[in-house]
Amino acid sequence: MTASDDRVLAGIARQLAQLRRVPADVLAKIVADDGACMQVIAENGPPRWLHQAGSDRELAARLCAGCPVQLECLELELRMFGEQTVGVWGALGEDDRRALVPHWRRLTNGPSRPVAGEVRSGREHREPGRGER
Repeated sequence: MTASDDRVLAGIARQLAQLRRVPADVLAKIVADDGACMQVIAENGPPRWLHQAGSDRELAARLCAGCPVQLECLELELRMFGEQTVGVWGALGEDDRRALVPHWRRLTNGPSRPVAGEVRSGREHREPGRGER
């Protein structure tokens, strides 16, 4: 990662800090209602982007282009899974989000470990693990 990348991630973390007081269930509803990817998933059949070639970063750019809730999506994912993240969330691929986590934690006092299962919107990306509710 370059110093330029690091500055970009720090800037994203500063934007996310503005969402820190928004409850997770509210973020989940916003993402479910307005997320561009949710509109694609809501159609009958598998998402059009499911088997497209390209890197995680390229998929994020295509899938999230113009999505009005990128920051809300990203904040929700970081709260739920932190460094244990998979897939594309908030216009960032996995590697980019993992690199963002330390900046996010520093600026938002984010959890030191993921709090998966915190949100029960019915649109989570995985089932809670053992001992989680």
